[in-house]
Amino acid sequence: MNDPVSSPFGKDITPEEIVDSLSFFDSWEERYKYIIDLGKQLPPMADALKTEERLVRGCQSQVWIEPHQQDGKLYFEVASDAHIVSGLLGVVMAAYNGKSPEEILNFDIESFFTQLDLVKHLSPTRGNGLRAMVKRIHGVAQAA
Repeated sequence: MNDPVSSPFGKDITPEEIVDSLSFFDSWEERYKYIIDLGKQLPPMADALKTEERLVRGCQSQVWIEPHQQDGKLYFEVASDAHIVSGLLGVVMAAYNGKSPEEILNFDIESFFTQLDLVKHLSPTRGNGLRAMVKRIHGVAQAA
């Protein structure tokens, strides 16, 4: 198993950094490349964790989320079988990884997505998948 605590998401890669980085790009093609590159920075998830119970329903692609709790903070191992979706997971992990359940539930993810101008540039199924990821993480935070 990877150590989800050592992931750069939520520590070195923050929502503010992603907003700043995306603002440098003129085209959505460049922004998509940046988002895909974010996905490549996600720590790899062990195949043994890619099980039915970790699968997020409502995503066009396959997405797995495995939560861990340490010192009152939640950390997530995540994976997808699609490059752009891995990048979207990176965006979500920047907001949520390494945060307390309260911080996760209080973070205004819709405002973050609006700042990124992201959702209107995704297909409806990708947008639904993004919301399904957020819903799963919120469920974990509420249970914690």
